[in-house]
Amino acid sequence: MVILIFQLAFPDAVYLVDAIEGGKELIEACKPALESEHIVKVIHDCKRDSEALYFQFGIKLHNVMDTQIAYSLIEEQEGKKRSYDAYISFVGLLADPRYCGIPYPEKEEVRILLRQDPNFWKVRPLSDMMVRAATDDVRFLLSIHEKMMEKLSKISLWRLSVRSELYCRCFCINDNQHADWPSLPSVPDDVEADAYVPEVDILSVLDVPPGKMGRVIVEIHIGGAKGPPDRVFIIGPVKEVRKAEAILRGRMLEF
Repeated sequence: MVILIFQLAFPDAVYLVDAIEGGKELIEACKPALESEHIVKVIHDCKRDSEALYFQFGIKLHNVMDTQIAYSLIEEQEGKKRSYDAYISFVGLLADPRYCGIPYPEKEEVRILLRQDPNFWKVRPLSDMMVRAATDDVRFLLSIHEKMMEKLSKISLWRLSVRSELYCRCFCINDNQHADWPSLPSVPDDVEADAYVPEVDILSVLDVPPGKMGRVIVEIHIGGAKGPPDRVFIIGPVKEVRKAEAILRGRMLEF
Protein backbone atom coordinates (compact mmCIF):
# COMPACT_ATOMS: atom_id res chain seq x y z
CA MET A 1 0.00 0.00 0.00
CA VAL A 2 1.16 3.54 -0.83
CA ILE A 3 -0.33 6.67 0.69
CA LEU A 4 -1.56 9.02 -2.04
CA ILE A 5 -4.04 11.02 0.05
CA PHE A 6 -3.69 11.51 3.80
CA GLN A 7 -6.93 12.31 5.61
CA LEU A 8 -7.12 14.07 8.97
CA ALA A 9 -10.49 14.46 10.70
CA PHE A 10 -11.07 16.87 13.59
CA PRO A 11 -14.36 17.70 15.34
CA ASP A 12 -14.82 20.82 13.20
CA ALA A 13 -13.04 19.99 9.93
CA VAL A 14 -11.57 17.33 7.61
CA TYR A 15 -8.25 17.96 5.88
CA LEU A 16 -7.07 16.10 2.78
CA VAL A 17 -3.30 16.13 2.27
CA ASP A 18 -2.13 15.32 -1.26
CA ALA A 19 0.94 13.10 -0.85
CA ILE A 20 1.64 13.37 -4.58
CA GLU A 21 1.55 17.13 -4.96
CA GLY A 22 3.37 18.80 -2.09
CA GLY A 23 1.97 16.86 0.85
CA LYS A 24 5.00 14.76 1.79
CA GLU A 25 6.50 17.45 4.02
CA LEU A 26 3.20 17.94 5.84
CA ILE A 27 2.81 14.22 6.49
CA GLU A 28 6.36 14.09 7.84
CA ALA A 29 5.51 17.08 10.03
CA CYS A 30 2.69 15.00 11.54
CA LYS A 31 5.17 12.36 12.76
CA PRO A 32 5.29 13.59 16.40
CA ALA A 33 1.48 13.45 16.63
CA LEU A 34 1.19 10.06 14.90
CA GLU A 35 3.81 8.56 17.22
CA SER A 36 2.55 10.35 20.34
CA GLU A 37 1.32 8.35 23.32
CA HIS A 38 -0.86 11.30 24.37
CA ILE A 39 -2.85 11.77 21.14
CA VAL A 40 -5.33 9.03 20.23
CA LYS A 41 -5.58 8.20 16.53
CA VAL A 42 -8.93 6.70 15.48
CA ILE A 43 -8.58 4.41 12.43
CA HIS A 44 -10.61 1.55 10.97
CA ASP A 45 -8.25 -1.39 10.35
CA CYS A 46 -4.94 0.40 10.70
CA LYS A 47 -2.62 -2.37 9.45
CA ARG A 48 -2.11 -1.16 5.89
CA ASP A 49 -2.07 2.51 6.89
CA SER A 50 0.62 1.79 9.45
CA GLU A 51 2.62 -0.21 6.90
CA ALA A 52 2.55 2.68 4.42
CA LEU A 53 3.45 5.30 7.04
CA TYR A 54 6.36 3.16 8.23
CA PHE A 55 7.91 2.36 4.86
CA GLN A 56 7.14 5.67 3.12
CA PHE A 57 7.83 8.10 5.96
CA GLY A 58 9.55 6.15 8.77
CA ILE A 59 6.58 6.77 11.08
CA LYS A 60 5.79 4.24 13.84
CA LEU A 61 2.05 4.66 14.32
CA HIS A 62 1.20 4.53 18.02
CA ASN A 63 -1.72 4.93 20.43
CA VAL A 64 -4.39 3.92 17.92
CA MET A 65 -8.03 3.15 18.68
CA ASP A 66 -8.91 0.73 15.89
CA THR A 67 -12.69 0.72 15.34
CA GLN A 68 -12.58 -2.68 13.63
CA ILE A 69 -11.09 -4.23 16.77
CA ALA A 70 -13.39 -2.23 19.06
CA TYR A 71 -16.45 -3.49 17.18
CA SER A 72 -15.37 -7.11 17.71
CA LEU A 73 -14.69 -6.57 21.42
CA ILE A 74 -18.10 -4.97 21.95
CA GLU A 75 -19.77 -7.87 20.14
CA GLU A 76 -17.85 -10.25 22.41
CA GLN A 77 -18.92 -8.30 25.52
CA GLU A 78 -22.53 -8.70 24.40
CA GLY A 79 -22.13 -12.46 24.09
CA LYS A 80 -22.09 -12.64 20.30
CA LYS A 81 -19.80 -15.20 18.74
CA ARG A 82 -17.69 -14.41 15.74
CA SER A 83 -15.03 -16.24 13.79
CA TYR A 84 -11.60 -14.65 13.73
CA ASP A 85 -11.68 -14.35 9.96
CA ALA A 86 -14.89 -12.27 10.04
CA TYR A 87 -14.08 -8.58 10.22
CA ILE A 88 -16.54 -5.69 10.05
CA SER A 89 -15.87 -3.57 6.99
CA PHE A 90 -15.97 0.20 7.24
CA VAL A 91 -19.09 0.21 5.06
CA GLY A 92 -20.69 -2.30 7.42
CA LEU A 93 -19.71 -0.26 10.46
CA LEU A 94 -21.19 2.92 8.98
CA ALA A 95 -24.43 1.07 8.20
CA ASP A 96 -24.82 -0.27 11.77
CA PRO A 97 -27.54 1.91 13.39
CA ARG A 98 -25.84 1.62 16.79
CA TYR A 99 -22.91 3.67 15.54
CA CYS A 100 -23.89 5.62 12.45
CA GLY A 101 -26.72 4.10 10.40
CA ILE A 102 -25.50 5.72 7.18
CA PRO A 103 -25.21 3.95 3.79
CA TYR A 104 -22.00 4.47 1.85
CA PRO A 105 -22.71 3.53 -1.80
CA GLU A 106 -19.83 5.65 -3.10
CA LYS A 107 -17.36 3.25 -1.50
CA GLU A 108 -18.50 0.46 -3.81
CA GLU A 109 -18.41 2.85 -6.77
CA VAL A 110 -14.80 3.68 -5.94
CA ARG A 111 -13.93 -0.03 -5.63
CA ILE A 112 -15.36 -0.65 -9.11
CA LEU A 113 -13.36 2.27 -10.50
CA LEU A 114 -10.20 0.96 -8.79
CA ARG A 115 -10.69 -2.46 -10.37
CA GLN A 116 -11.02 -0.77 -13.75
CA ASP A 117 -8.05 1.53 -13.15
CA PRO A 118 -5.56 0.72 -10.35
CA ASN A 119 -4.18 4.27 -10.74
CA PHE A 120 -7.56 5.85 -9.94
CA TRP A 121 -6.26 7.69 -6.84
CA LYS A 122 -3.23 9.02 -8.73
CA VAL A 123 -5.38 11.14 -11.05
CA ARG A 124 -4.99 14.89 -10.51
CA PRO A 125 -6.81 17.15 -10.01
CA LEU A 126 -9.10 15.25 -7.62
CA SER A 127 -12.67 14.99 -8.85
CA ASP A 128 -15.62 15.96 -6.64
CA MET A 129 -16.38 12.27 -6.15
CA MET A 130 -12.80 11.55 -5.05
CA VAL A 131 -12.93 14.39 -2.54
CA ARG A 132 -16.28 13.18 -1.14
CA ALA A 133 -15.09 9.56 -0.89
CA ALA A 134 -11.80 10.52 0.80
CA THR A 135 -13.66 12.77 3.24
CA ASP A 136 -16.35 10.21 4.05
CA ASP A 137 -13.65 7.66 4.88
CA VAL A 138 -12.81 9.62 8.04
CA ARG A 139 -15.46 12.20 8.91
CA PHE A 140 -17.69 9.83 10.92
CA LEU A 141 -14.90 8.11 12.84
CA LEU A 142 -14.80 10.51 15.80
CA SER A 143 -18.54 10.10 16.39
CA ILE A 144 -18.22 6.31 16.13
CA HIS A 145 -15.27 6.40 18.54
CA GLU A 146 -17.30 8.33 21.10
CA LYS A 147 -20.16 5.80 20.97
CA MET A 148 -17.82 2.84 21.19
CA MET A 149 -15.94 4.22 24.18
CA GLU A 150 -19.23 4.35 26.09
CA LYS A 151 -19.74 0.62 25.52
CA LEU A 152 -16.26 -0.77 26.15
CA SER A 153 -15.43 -2.19 29.59
CA LYS A 154 -12.08 -1.48 31.28
CA ILE A 155 -10.74 -4.90 30.29
CA SER A 156 -11.95 -4.46 26.72
CA LEU A 157 -10.28 -1.04 26.55
CA TRP A 158 -6.99 -2.62 27.59
CA ARG A 159 -7.40 -5.43 25.03
CA LEU A 160 -8.25 -2.81 22.41
CA SER A 161 -5.09 -0.85 23.14
CA VAL A 162 -2.91 -3.99 22.99
CA ARG A 163 -4.39 -5.37 19.80
CA SER A 164 -4.36 -1.95 18.12
CA GLU A 165 -0.62 -1.72 18.87
CA LEU A 166 -0.13 -5.16 17.31
CA TYR A 167 -2.13 -4.09 14.25
CA CYS A 168 0.14 -1.04 13.93
CA ARG A 169 3.32 -3.11 13.78
CA CYS A 170 1.83 -6.18 12.04
CA PHE A 171 3.26 -5.59 8.54
CA CYS A 172 6.13 -3.32 9.61
CA ILE A 173 8.91 -5.85 9.42
CA ASN A 174 12.34 -4.88 10.72
CA ASP A 175 15.48 -6.68 11.85
CA ASN A 176 15.14 -6.02 15.57
CA GLN A 177 11.75 -7.67 16.21
CA HIS A 178 10.07 -4.29 16.83
CA ALA A 179 12.40 -3.55 19.76
CA ASP A 180 12.37 0.15 18.81
CA TRP A 181 8.56 0.30 18.96
CA PRO A 182 6.67 1.35 22.12
CA SER A 183 5.99 -1.34 24.70
CA LEU A 184 2.58 -2.99 24.76
CA PRO A 185 0.17 -1.53 27.34
CA SER A 186 0.08 -3.36 30.66
CA VAL A 187 -3.09 -4.23 32.55
CA PRO A 188 -4.43 -0.96 34.02
CA ASP A 189 -4.21 -0.45 37.78
CA ASP A 190 -7.92 0.34 38.13
CA VAL A 191 -9.08 -3.11 37.00
CA GLU A 192 -10.88 -4.91 39.82
CA ALA A 193 -8.69 -7.46 41.58
CA ASP A 194 -11.24 -10.25 41.06
CA ALA A 195 -11.91 -9.40 37.40
CA TYR A 196 -11.07 -12.00 34.77
CA VAL A 197 -8.08 -10.76 32.78
CA PRO A 198 -7.64 -12.58 29.44
CA GLU A 199 -4.21 -13.70 28.33
CA VAL A 200 -2.45 -10.85 26.55
CA ASP A 201 -2.23 -11.01 22.76
CA ILE A 202 1.10 -11.32 20.96
CA LEU A 203 2.27 -10.99 17.36
CA SER A 204 4.15 -13.81 15.65
CA VAL A 205 5.71 -13.65 12.17
CA LEU A 206 6.35 -16.87 10.25
CA ASP A 207 8.55 -17.15 7.17
CA VAL A 208 6.28 -19.77 5.64
CA PRO A 209 3.76 -19.69 2.80
CA PRO A 210 0.05 -19.64 3.65
CA GLY A 211 -1.37 -23.08 4.52
CA LYS A 212 -4.56 -24.59 5.78
CA MET A 213 -5.57 -23.41 9.23
CA GLY A 214 -7.36 -25.53 11.78
CA ARG A 215 -9.76 -24.27 14.38
CA VAL A 216 -7.53 -21.86 16.31
CA ILE A 217 -8.60 -18.66 18.02
CA VAL A 218 -6.24 -16.22 16.36
CA GLU A 219 -6.12 -13.69 13.55
CA ILE A 220 -4.16 -14.70 10.46
CA HIS A 221 -2.92 -12.02 8.07
CA ILE A 222 -0.89 -12.34 4.89
CA GLY A 223 1.86 -9.77 4.40
CA GLY A 224 1.51 -6.72 2.19
CA ALA A 225 3.65 -5.41 -0.64
CA LYS A 226 6.32 -4.42 1.87
CA GLY A 227 5.24 -7.12 4.37
CA PRO A 228 6.35 -9.19 2.43
CA PRO A 229 3.69 -11.52 0.93
CA ASP A 230 5.57 -14.73 1.82
CA ARG A 231 5.14 -14.14 5.53
CA VAL A 232 2.20 -14.95 7.77
CA PHE A 233 1.31 -12.69 10.70
CA ILE A 234 -0.54 -14.24 13.64
CA ILE A 235 -2.20 -12.21 16.42
CA GLY A 236 -3.89 -13.71 19.47
CA PRO A 237 -3.32 -15.24 22.93
CA VAL A 238 0.07 -16.90 23.39
CA LYS A 239 -1.15 -20.52 23.49
CA GLU A 240 -3.38 -20.10 20.46
CA VAL A 241 -0.60 -18.37 18.51
CA ARG A 242 1.79 -21.23 19.28
CA LYS A 243 -0.86 -23.70 18.16
CA ALA A 244 -1.36 -21.79 14.91
CA GLU A 245 2.39 -21.74 14.33
CA ALA A 246 2.49 -25.51 14.75
CA ILE A 247 -0.37 -26.06 12.32
CA LEU A 248 1.17 -23.78 9.73
CA ARG A 249 4.47 -25.59 10.03
CA GLY A 250 2.71 -28.89 9.54
CA ARG A 251 2.97 -30.25 13.05
CA MET A 252 0.59 -30.15 15.99
CA LEU A 253 1.81 -29.44 19.53
CA GLU A 254 0.09 -30.42 22.73
CA PHE A 255 -1.19 -27.51 24.87
